[in-house]
Amino acid sequence: MKALDFLEKLRSRDIQVWAEGDRLRCNAPAGVLTPELRNELRQSKDEILKFLRSAEALAQQQRAIVPLQPRGTGAPVFAVAGHNGDVFCFRAIAHHLGADQPFYGLQPPGLDGNREPLTRVEDLAAYFAAQIRTVRPDGPYIIAGYCAGGTIAFELARQLLRDGAAVRVLALFGSPFPTSYRLLPQLRRICNQAVERAVRHTRALLSLSTAELRAYIGERLRNFKAEHAANNPAAPDPVMVWRAKVGHATLSAIRRYAPGSFSGRLALFWPCHQCGGNALAQWPSVAQRTEKYFGPDGCDGATMLREPYAATFAGLFRRCVGKPATNNGVIVPPQLGPAGSPRMADNEMNLAKTFESQMNREGNVVESSRAF
Repeated sequence: MKALDFLEKLRSRDIQVWAEGDRLRCNAPAGVLTPELRNELRQSKDEILKFLRSAEALAQQQRAIVPLQPRGTGAPVFAVAGHNGDVFCFRAIAHHLGADQPFYGLQPPGLDGNREPLTRVEDLAAYFAAQIRTVRPDGPYIIAGYCAGGTIAFELARQLLRDGAAVRVLALFGSPFPTSYRLLPQLRRICNQAVERAVRHTRALLSLSTAELRAYIGERLRNFKAEHAANNPAAPDPVMVWRAKVGHATLSAIRRYAPGSFSGRLALFWPCHQCGGNALAQWPSVAQRTEKYFGPDGCDGATMLREPYAATFAGLFRRCVGKPATNNGVIVPPQLGPAGSPRMADNEMNLAKTFESQMNREGNVVESSRAF
């Protein structure tokens, strides 16, 4: 019997097992630990100790894979978040995709402060690929990326395909083309935004009366002070410091990245038609099988994965995954699909309970505490 199966059998009888050095300790309710079970424990001691040590090591490591909705029989989605690694940006769309669509976020190393962030897109992709194979050795996979995370997802999908894995589709949500993060494109974007902001405020000011002008300026000053206070707290949150460090490293890595060609199916999910930009024309230059899906007017990149737009993009995503692959780009109007209700997978819940029972030394009145 495998160690995990035997530990499950023990847990079902409220028997707790843990490691103390090279010894295996056991607590059990009165009358439960039979001579047969004691004999099995002795015979399986080495295998159980190895399993428990591996479980403890995994528990102490930062997990790259975060289950946002682990239940379901469909091809799992492995999604890379924006530059700061916050995978919970996918929480709403994972909910709306329903209980039959497994959905996992991919966290980069460095968010716990115990490791330095990776500084190359290729290394981040290789790190994620290894993590994916650990939990799901065989495909097919659906790889997704949001904003800057789209570049990491792109390279991840390329590496998986190169190594023989099946990638059903690469789905990018509002992801600029990698070269747009370089210095000159960024300067142009900042200048254009500054000009647009100046024009907008000038028009607003010219339309105001003197009293309204004073109120407007007062409100802007209050907002500026509030934003400054929020961005410069007296005691910085260490989590935010680590996240900012990861974000800086990720953006620097993307600026140095030169995208190669992608032979798989690429689906671009864009906030709306008005938000097109250069990326819609640039991504097809490295992926011949490109499809385009647009959200409703008024949506933008910052809100496309939030409510109320998450349900719309979940519907578009279901349509994309459900349709056969084609070599022609397709523009699909937004469609709202039925919302689902995420629940934890039964097997993962059981495994979590097994680990909990292995590590937990509290419990019922015991017959004895035995060493094997």
